[in-house]
Amino acid sequence: MSVQYKGLKEIKGPLIVLDNIKDVGFEEMVEIQLENGATRTGRVIMIEGEKIVVQVFEGTAGLSQENTKTRLLGHSMQIALSKEILGRVFNGAGTAIDGLGEVYANQYADVNGSSLNPVMRKYPRNYINTGVSGIDGLNTLIRGQKLPIFSGSGLPHNQLAVQIVRQANIAAAMGVKNDVADYFKRSFEETGVMEKVVMFLNLSNDPIIERILTPRCALSVAEYLAYEEGMHVLVIMTDTTSYCEALREFSSSKEEIPGRKGYPGYMYSDLASLYERAGIVEGRKGSVTQIP
Repeated sequence: MSVQYKGLKEIKGPLIVLDNIKDVGFEEMVEIQLENGATRTGRVIMIEGEKIVVQVFEGTAGLSQENTKTRLLGHSMQIALSKEILGRVFNGAGTAIDGLGEVYANQYADVNGSSLNPVMRKYPRNYINTGVSGIDGLNTLIRGQKLPIFSGSGLPHNQLAVQIVRQANIAAAMGVKNDVADYFKRSFEETGVMEKVVMFLNLSNDPIIERILTPRCALSVAEYLAYEEGMHVLVIMTDTTSYCEALREFSSSKEEIPGRKGYPGYMYSDLASLYERAGIVEGRKGSVTQIP
């Protein structure tokens, strides 16, 4: 049975604090109802006894500490999955923004993914022709592995990412988190590969909470297309620096002890939770390859 709570103990940045809450799970989704009837979504990010902290995806502007109503939904964040997702454009939280309506789901999956038994991983052997001689000849991209692009400010890493997607003969799920979104979309449409691409866009003026979810949504779609639909999927996440900066800002709002340059101490394990979702699984036809 779903229980609705009225009132908030505290509002702090993108976070709200509730007290006297029982039977709640970590990363459980929360529905938040404002005084005017509008609803927002959030997820539980901290539990201390009967006190919980919720991150609000759309921000806390306009929330009333006395009259805001919250409801625990009893499940973690999920994304709708179907083969029809190819060619679609979504925001960072997995909501369609291309005007084509919602995805008719064959199934739903937790955006955090599920643990993969290392013994079930197949050894990567197949070469991917990217069309970039510096990669193909010197640092070959192998299906099922990770190949990062290290770049400095002002260098054309986005153009390189687009070129790889245009020339690699594989489907692609995109985790795009900055204002080059229009360039990506226009390039894919002009070269006729848009029907093979799934784009997740989090722009610089979008909530940082969505930015943390963007690569997880993209990887959940990639895993479905690879392991359920038998496709070979290339996931390009640009850029990881902006993701880490969002993680730093989010950690600061939770008043966590910072590490080097203000980044949280768990940043590397957080990145590993993304990178380790690449691979080839025994008994499955598809594969997930990453270029962060």
